[in-house]
Amino acid sequence: MKILAIIPARGGSKRIPNKNTKKFLGKPLIAWAIESAKKSKLIDKILVTTDNEKIASISRSYGAETPFIRPSHLANDTVGIEPVLLHALEWLKKNEDYSPDAIILLQTTNPLRLTRHIDEAIRLFRDTDYDSLVSVTEVVANNNPFWLLKDEGGGKVKLLTGDSLKDIKTRSQDLHKCYSRNDILYIFKPKNLYEKKPNLYGDKVKLFIMDEIYHTDINTPEDWEITKGKIKRLRELKHL
Repeated sequence: MKILAIIPARGGSKRIPNKNTKKFLGKPLIAWAIESAKKSKLIDKILVTTDNEKIASISRSYGAETPFIRPSHLANDTVGIEPVLLHALEWLKKNEDYSPDAIILLQTTNPLRLTRHIDEAIRLFRDTDYDSLVSVTEVVANNNPFWLLKDEGGGKVKLLTGDSLKDIKTRSQDLHKCYSRNDILYIFKPKNLYEKKPNLYGDKVKLFIMDEIYHTDINTPEDWEITKGKIKRLRELKHL
């Protein structure tokens, strides 16, 4: 199976200026995503799609391909990920006659991602007939929709599920397990991007359940510092 890794990286980061090229524990943030993919023997090609020449240059120095600069209309923060991925896929097909069997999407905002996570997920996806695989972490009880409350006004409060508060489950053990996407990785068939509504998921989705300790999402200076602390702790525990 030909697996294409795509790493999207815009230059216009607002809350952390130049986030993708800023040094995070000794190397540019984007390098963490590239290196985790480079160490995998299951990935066929690593492509960084960016609108920024500096990001492209750094990405090449760490071993990724940057065969094009992303057009400006696909580089603002209002554009979803699907058009960006579709553009990269179409560019490779047209200019390199390259069509992967599957795509693995690796965001730059989680440097806690390990190569073993990538390899485990690819093997799981490769051995099934699912349209996609999505990495998730289990939602803690107080964030479970069966315990979340929705204020409908006038003193009328319901559970987020629409059920009455009178029917709330009193024990966390009785809650349905729920999961949140952790954006560590998505693996999917290219055909999903060509559906009437382009998407990452398709019809059959496999959840790749991960330990909460590996979850982070760097979008603010506070996230940046918190993630540094998590990495140092993971190293102490020999989990990295």
